[in-house]
Amino acid sequence: MRIHATCVVIGEAGILIRGASGSGKSSLAGALIAGAALAGRFGRLVGDDRVEVAALNGRLVARPVKPIEGRLEVRGVGIVGLAHEPAAVVRLVVDCAEGAPARLPEAADAVAIVAGIALPRLVSLADEGIAERVQWRLNGLCDAGMTHL
Repeated sequence: MRIHATCVVIGEAGILIRGASGSGKSSLAGALIAGAALAGRFGRLVGDDRVEVAALNGRLVARPVKPIEGRLEVRGVGIVGLAHEPAAVVRLVVDCAEGAPARLPEAADAVAIVAGIALPRLVSLADEGIAERVQWRLNGLCDAGMTHL
């Protein structure tokens, strides 16, 4: 299934970033990749703006969409080419909120279901601190946290 989202892989964890056009998906992807590089960790783009997702063996796998694979939109610069991964197992869904999200999310808001796969979810404004909040939410997540519905 093709969806309007951006995906990066940090370490071994795919992060699916959803949101309306202009909500900061590409900026967050760039910040996460740059932050991983500064920390000496692996970080790479999977796909920007549109990705293909599929449930495989109880996991959600994201892949880039041709012909935009390996391209990231950088606001004020344009479309830039980046090294990219052909696929990633998604471990976290980040929804870029348009309004202020709840300070303490309800349990139901902490899970996203994509292609029948339940995944940890973070809802956040795409502001300067979002990359740090994503890292906090990502810490400690593993395959055991995902279930197939």
